[in-house]
Amino acid sequence: MFVVRTFCAGLLFASPVFSFAQSKLDSIQHLGEVTVVANRYAEVIPSQKLSGEKLEALGSFSVADAIRYFSGVQIKDYGGVGGLKTVDIRSMGTNHMGVFYDGIQLGNAQNGQIDLGKFSLDNIEEISLYNGQKSEIFQSAKDFGSAGTIYLRTRRPRFAGGKTANLKAIFRTGSFGLANPSVLWEQKIGAGLSSSFSAEYIYASGKYPFRYRKELHDGTVAWDTTAVRKNGDIHSLRLEGGLHGYTEGGKWNAKAYFYDSEKGIPGAIVNNIWKRSQRQWDRNFFVQGSFQKQLSERLEALASLKYANDRMRYLNPDTTLMYIDNTFRQQEAYASFAGKYSIRPRWEASLSADWQWNILDASLQDFVYPRRNTALAAAATAFEWKRLKMQASLLATFVFENVTRILYGAQADTQAAAQTRALPDAQTGAPGNKQEYTPAVFLSWQPAGEAGLLSPLSLRAFYKRIFRMPTFNDLYYTDVGNIALRPEYTTQYNLGFQYAAEWTRGLVARLDVRADAYYNEVTDKIIAVPKGNGQYRWMMMNLGYVEIRGIDVSAQADWALPYGMRLHTGLNYTFQRAQDFSDPSDNDPQAGTWGRQIAYIPRHNGSAVASLRWKSWDMNYSFIYVGERWHNSSNIRENYEQPWYTHDLTMGKAFRLMKRECKLSAEVNNVLNQYYDVVLNYPMPGRNYKLILKIDI
Repeated sequence: MFVVRTFCAGLLFASPVFSFAQSKLDSIQHLGEVTVVANRYAEVIPSQKLSGEKLEALGSFSVADAIRYFSGVQIKDYGGVGGLKTVDIRSMGTNHMGVFYDGIQLGNAQNGQIDLGKFSLDNIEEISLYNGQKSEIFQSAKDFGSAGTIYLRTRRPRFAGGKTANLKAIFRTGSFGLANPSVLWEQKIGAGLSSSFSAEYIYASGKYPFRYRKELHDGTVAWDTTAVRKNGDIHSLRLEGGLHGYTEGGKWNAKAYFYDSEKGIPGAIVNNIWKRSQRQWDRNFFVQGSFQKQLSERLEALASLKYANDRMRYLNPDTTLMYIDNTFRQQEAYASFAGKYSIRPRWEASLSADWQWNILDASLQDFVYPRRNTALAAAATAFEWKRLKMQASLLATFVFENVTRILYGAQADTQAAAQTRALPDAQTGAPGNKQEYTPAVFLSWQPAGEAGLLSPLSLRAFYKRIFRMPTFNDLYYTDVGNIALRPEYTTQYNLGFQYAAEWTRGLVARLDVRADAYYNEVTDKIIAVPKGNGQYRWMMMNLGYVEIRGIDVSAQADWALPYGMRLHTGLNYTFQRAQDFSDPSDNDPQAGTWGRQIAYIPRHNGSAVASLRWKSWDMNYSFIYVGERWHNSSNIRENYEQPWYTHDLTMGKAFRLMKRECKLSAEVNNVLNQYYDVVLNYPMPGRNYKLILKIDI
């Protein structure tokens, strides 16, 4: 028997409760009655999602490549297979974006940036992007703590047709000397218990041709040539293992993640230098787990734990610049507990409390060794009355920070060559403790009833204020950090609508149209400014104030075509006016920054996708456009960056080989061989190819 209890037809359900009746064991395991009880769950502010066939159809190599197709998103990409890839939503900055992996946030206390290029799509089941925060009050306090969030959900094992094991192998090869094998193994251990293991290796030479062109102020061409990008090689290994279980009235999962890579850093093409010799080694490890339990008909609890240990080494052997060999090690421990109580059938409340500990160690001279303890507490409520839905939350954040200094030589105690000594704030200038309270309110209203042409229409609005702490690099990086930095605040306002309808007859089977207008403020923006008279020494300061006005539009449609063909189309468009109001005196009409578009934010950008499936064949087309930009808030000709766009094509065929399900796909990316830079002087690849073979066993 399969029972689903819900209060709102057509809405997703969450918080499942699984009950397994005991059954007799013989040569075949018989699964007894399964009852699924789901509380009502409705997204007040719907997310942008990619999952299943639509995610696979994009032919994206990493999570960062897939996220490019969401509206309101800007990707910083430094080129190549192993190049750094970070995401920024609605121009508020990379550090305001929270990235969650199976419900627990990925952290980087050192610089606050998550390199999404490290995460493969081979075991990712769904990617979700939320503006503001996730429309769910039953979550950790960290989920309330970002201006925008990306949720990466890995595949949970499912076994069909009496199978007890799933094995999927993938091999990619193509341009840049790419060799990319991966394997995913899922095993059913018992009733309600399964395991998963995923492994992936990537090698690429990183060599690709690019165009190097420079125009003088009068428009004449100084040089125009082609060269080969070098020192962009990468060797990386990713290993993941997990256990997934269901208990009486609950579920749990545990995961271990390991990533190890060595890669070259090709660097910027400046001063007629074509090759760099810098290298970087990364080693990331974390273990995490969560347990969710229905304690009673009204009360539910969620507990999560995590420990992470990351190491990064950077080497610059070029002594003509400056020899650098720095190693950074950071650790993180995290614990969270959340409880949700159903006050009435349409009224719920939750409380959550988190604790996070971070420490950073570095081989830098005169480095202080920061430790940060962060406590978070969130109270939230969700209420529904007729066609009105509302969610509100208040997040309290308490930061306790101290630093440690290592003394050497004559300053060290005679008992040891070097001794670690914790110094009070007065001696070290540590920023001390911080306490902040940040609210958020989300509303959704359906103007019409259940029937009628306007019934699929919903209006939504939200307000949120949130902040981000300065990173350890911002505060303590030797000769650059500034211990007097204040947190960087964002205030968000959003007003929009969604029209989502499905039809059983006709050409269009499903239509989802969304539009949002928003206004954001970023205050006390943390920026790097020259230190002294030279341009080669920098320091961090709170000088920035940015106002962002924008419109996001998205349209998705599924088409029912003749001869059993299925077509999915999607369009995304974003207009943004992100203006720098940091310095009122810098208002020169020719070269000033006051009121000008901030660096690397285009006023217009968009994407289009089309996926056609017929029998065992599929063909996918995608297009990305990024409009004109400037690489400095002084919007003058010298800082102008031209628009760029790419066309990508994928074609695949599914077939059976020796009773195994197989699929062979071919990709052509950047079909028109456009030469462009996402970041100035970091050229991107031109036309490139991939061949992909997938085997399900």
